[in-house]
Amino acid sequence: MTAASILADGEAASERAWRLIRADILRGTLAPGQKLKLEGLRDAYGVAVGTLRESLSRLIAERLVVAEGQRGFEVARFSARELRELAGLRLLLEGHALDHAFRAGDMEWEGRVAAAHHKLSQMEQRLGDGDAGAIDAWRRFDSEFHRALIAACGSRTLMATHATVFDRYLRYQNLALGFRGAIAVEEHAALRDCAIRRDAARAREILAAHILGGVDHALASGAV
Repeated sequence: MTAASILADGEAASERAWRLIRADILRGTLAPGQKLKLEGLRDAYGVAVGTLRESLSRLIAERLVVAEGQRGFEVARFSARELRELAGLRLLLEGHALDHAFRAGDMEWEGRVAAAHHKLSQMEQRLGDGDAGAIDAWRRFDSEFHRALIAACGSRTLMATHATVFDRYLRYQNLALGFRGAIAVEEHAALRDCAIRRDAARAREILAAHILGGVDHALASGAV
């Protein structure tokens, strides 16, 4: 990749580098604890060292990268404490957003939730049938479904804050949580049904079991 190709679509080099490095951290291509050498990043992402420093500073602010003083940078490590904190934040933000979305959601929102669940359920079926190749699509559709549930909350600030927390949680999901099988399928279907019925109280209960169950699953696996 060259600097020219990065700028071909008019996107600033630092913005593009931030987005690409961030995506690689979230999907685990850049693993927790991995050292980030500026020369290696320059070659991999095709941008100048100064530009990389700008991008890495943004990732430090997002707590996805850690500065090591004079020794450089590394990808933020995993910890059980952070996973629990992120789960708690997800519950707080997503539960609050559910209340507003379930009150304000219209037919178009219902259709979006149903469509997002349909795509997710197709991937869950494939995973249940042993198709490990569906895992990346399942992760993407899982994210889309949870965001669709709160899309009618009416607050851009709430959605943006939730997205930031969700992405940090997503890194754990990508590398440690995995697919929990039938119980996750049932919880997703129940959340969809709650949205259609506008039953926010029950949805918050299911959401709590869903998120905390994922945390327990990750910790039991030993991946964190």
